[in-house]
Amino acid sequence: MAEFSAKFQAFMGEYGDEILSKTGEHLYISFFALLLGIIVAVPLGIILTRHSKIAGPVINIVSALQTIPSLALLTLMIPIFGVGRTPAIVALFIYSLLPILRNTYIGMSQVSDDYTDVAKGMGMTNWQSIRSVELPLAFPTIMAGIHLSAVYVISWATLASFIGAGGLGDLIFSGLYNYQPALIFAGTIPVILLALLVDMLLTKFQEKITAFRYQKRKGELRL
Repeated sequence: MAEFSAKFQAFMGEYGDEILSKTGEHLYISFFALLLGIIVAVPLGIILTRHSKIAGPVINIVSALQTIPSLALLTLMIPIFGVGRTPAIVALFIYSLLPILRNTYIGMSQVSDDYTDVAKGMGMTNWQSIRSVELPLAFPTIMAGIHLSAVYVISWATLASFIGAGGLGDLIFSGLYNYQPALIFAGTIPVILLALLVDMLLTKFQEKITAFRYQKRKGELRL
């Protein structure tokens, strides 16, 4: 145990600052890619529920984009955006779209007509019905899509180092190129921990939201 502790301290002494720096870069890339995915996919999913004829083709196109190999997509970004964080964020944004878009469309489509009819009967506009009735009911399904995308993006962001975007992938691939297992572990372990941490936090958030909605509905029924 003492030997392991000494080795761990030596390892952190040598790589600790770099791990923290690369973790910050990794989170930066992942956060903005996911944020863009939410900003685009959620409204698009809502729009598709109002135009069901184009829903299938649009979702199929987004699905096709996700089948492009990661390295190929990153390479395609270089002539357009150059190298660095911007092309990496755009590529990861494209990968984040499908789970959020699909779940938004499914969640909104599954809202019972009874609720929307009541909203219309109360004089709500289409936008008011979406905001006050449909989105709250579809939120757990939408959140599940965001949850899935977040874990995907954190994992895929390791490849961003190939185009100079930084992140924990720098440590992993530097270790592979230079035959240094310590560097590989220095990049791989934080990526795994980040993915697990985000998965746990979003799971807890979903549970809290579900419990809150249940208690609220229970209170309304008592009234």
